[in-house]
Amino acid sequence: MEGGFFLHSTAETALGRGVGGREYRARMATDAAACTAVDERGPCGAASEPGAPLALCTTHLLAAHDWVAREHGVTDVLPGACLVCGSRVGVRYPSGWVCAVCEWRLGEVPDADVAPPRVDVVYYVRWRERVKIGTSANPRQRLAAIPHDEVLAFERGGRSLERRRHAEFAGSRWPGGEWFRFDEPIVRHVAELAAGVADPWNVYDRWRSEELARRT
Repeated sequence: MEGGFFLHSTAETALGRGVGGREYRARMATDAAACTAVDERGPCGAASEPGAPLALCTTHLLAAHDWVAREHGVTDVLPGACLVCGSRVGVRYPSGWVCAVCEWRLGEVPDADVAPPRVDVVYYVRWRERVKIGTSANPRQRLAAIPHDEVLAFERGGRSLERRRHAEFAGSRWPGGEWFRFDEPIVRHVAELAAGVADPWNVYDRWRSEELARRT
């Protein structure tokens, strides 16, 4: 038994002999929608939750969920905004909350004597059919001043990495600036950076959190 209950296969082993076992099997045979969990009080037999992947009632589904959540956590709205990145989405564990974006533990206050973390990035932003490749240590402020339709990706690095990317994609560069045609080489590079990333800002916030955690 784990978490105070077990499922039908275990129940048959425990109750397979005697009147109790016969009554249990008879009831289950006449009620295919009954919950198959057995806890310390015996077989449940309550109505199972419609559409659930297992024949469990709502109470036992929630018990199973909480058992799994001990290790993997439950994503939910944070009680308060993350002090590092401002996200309102967190992961709840029995030991407490962590930010779902930057993984900062809720309730831990960054040391006021520690300067804000500096994370230089190379950014890729699209405006119509063009892509700007630039660098900044404060991309939110920088990109607020640049017309763009979409933030495609961030790449951790500063001026030297920006220069390498400009040289790498020189064949696609518009004269006199940091704007490039969204040609196949840049498309491939951006796709590699964005693979598995739902929102580039989440990656940037995690980098900032990691940098702050390293220094505190």
